[in-house]
Amino acid sequence: MRYLTAGESHGPQLTAILEGLPAGMPISAQDINDELARRQKGYGRGRRMQIEKDRVNIAGGVRHGLTLGSPLALLVENKDWTHWTKVMGIEHISPDEQEEVKRKITRPRPGHADLNGGIKYGHRDLRNVLERSSARETTVRVAAGAVAKKLLNELGIKVAGHVREIGGIIAEEVTYSSVEELIKKQRTLLYVV
Repeated sequence: MRYLTAGESHGPQLTAILEGLPAGMPISAQDINDELARRQKGYGRGRRMQIEKDRVNIAGGVRHGLTLGSPLALLVENKDWTHWTKVMGIEHISPDEQEEVKRKITRPRPGHADLNGGIKYGHRDLRNVLERSSARETTVRVAAGAVAKKLLNELGIKVAGHVREIGGIIAEEVTYSSVEELIKKQRTLLYVV
């Protein structure tokens, strides 16, 4: 299985194409939306995750709730796109409009792919890179991961994880006998902290 994503953080939509799924696997938009809702509970310095209410549209590869075996197309619309049509528009803009949106981003953000992408693709305006290396762009990666998680679940494999240590701070030891038990304990620990 492999996937490809397209779209920019402030563009009209984010898209993922997945191929290699078996035919006949049950999948629904709700399966994916549940994982997107989990993503929106994430922590970050901005409130963007709480502002966006991401919902997936399965645009191809599924019929009557079952995968067809053909590539699966997932779309997540950016409802905030109307505020970015000039800055992130696809069509050419007039010289007057260029003057209006000419602010270039030239300082790479630490911990992001801005500098690497600027060098690799020869962009002087790093907005062309940061639109693809943003937290917002991970939306369709989470959607693709939700499909992979569904496939694994169909094969009897459950996925979970937890953090044991960050910067020398060691988390309380968590013992569990099943993934469901771990998830239940994680929810309890999150509310306690």
